[in-house]
Amino acid sequence: MKQIFIVFVLALLTACKTEPKVAENNIKADVEYLADDKLEGRQTGTEGEALAADYLVKRFKEIGLTEKGTEGYLQPFSFKPKTDPHKEVEFSKNSDSTITGNNVIGFIDNNAATTIVIGAHYDHLGYGGEGSLYRGEDKAIHNGADDNASGVAVMLNLASRLKLKNDKAEVKDSNNYLFMAFSGEEMGLLGSNYFSKNPTIDAESINYMINMDMVGRLKADSTLAVYGTGTSPIFKQTLKAHNDKFKLIENESGVGPSDHTSFYLIDVPVLHFFTGQHEDYHKPGDDSEKLNYEGMNLISDYIFEIISDLDDNGELAFRTTKNESEETPRFKVGLGVVPDYLYDGEGMRIDGTREETPAFNAGLKKGDVVIKLGDSTITDMMSYMRALSVFEKGDETNISVKRDGETINTTVKF
Repeated sequence: MKQIFIVFVLALLTACKTEPKVAENNIKADVEYLADDKLEGRQTGTEGEALAADYLVKRFKEIGLTEKGTEGYLQPFSFKPKTDPHKEVEFSKNSDSTITGNNVIGFIDNNAATTIVIGAHYDHLGYGGEGSLYRGEDKAIHNGADDNASGVAVMLNLASRLKLKNDKAEVKDSNNYLFMAFSGEEMGLLGSNYFSKNPTIDAESINYMINMDMVGRLKADSTLAVYGTGTSPIFKQTLKAHNDKFKLIENESGVGPSDHTSFYLIDVPVLHFFTGQHEDYHKPGDDSEKLNYEGMNLISDYIFEIISDLDDNGELAFRTTKNESEETPRFKVGLGVVPDYLYDGEGMRIDGTREETPAFNAGLKKGDVVIKLGDSTITDMMSYMRALSVFEKGDETNISVKRDGETINTTVKF
């Protein structure tokens, strides 16, 4: 009987040893916590942002990341809010009328010469304010589930997977990993800008940077935008080699309205993943129940495969790209629509309209594709902005849109 018991115990131990340990997937739970009303929109410098930072510290500890901030996992930064929109923000340590935010930074040390930065901003708009597109009279919490609890949740998932992979491996990856949740993004990429000027690792050792901002609303056609594809010669072929799930929209530029820009500007190759804007963008309706969690899992798998493939390529070459924002026309009026930035057909497709705007008053709807504005033919987003730039407030002009296969001609007044 004793021998039988010993054999049973040995068999049990062997079974436990051979059963592979799998990284825990907490994507949905992470989003639900960060986008909960009790965090009041996670605006930089508020109690809600502090609660979010505390949660991220707890998650970094659970995953097993080591501290890489200036105060444990935190990297505090203080700044004076901008009064002149054309001036750079002024970072300040001891001054009145300053706001303090916190980057949250964790590390996987593989004793490598180079480090990959994987980041996502965790701040949002609080109760709205300047960046809000909400036009209601009552104050409302902007929970920012897609923008950007989604990116933070995928970052945490990647951290868990990469930590487990390297804990189990006899030969560790050829890069270290720095995971960073940025604050101050909504106020002008402040957290990533501060880190780029005050890095907690040797900036020269950063191999490349991956940014995830709004990855929670993968659409039915599986369109995924990837920006920065021109910032290293190897990126395009690697993205293509591992893609069998997405309709990729690639943009070469390393400059854009998210935190990867701060790294591109210090000559680091960057990739930014994005599933597109929607009607709830910068509004109170951006809540956790509207996210596509299956899509987020697919995006995490895709990024994990890209990182794994690039691991044996050494230090990636950096390449400068054309700054498309410098070519963007300036305009005094707008239609009042949310453009579909992932649309790759001819024209400018409308992803949403706002009430009491020129588009709404002209009867334009979500899904309409603008093909002509005034005398200009609209072929893409840039031609739309060029056409818009010639008008001033009070002007009236013709507009043509495609809707359900038909061309509709109407008049719009700015």
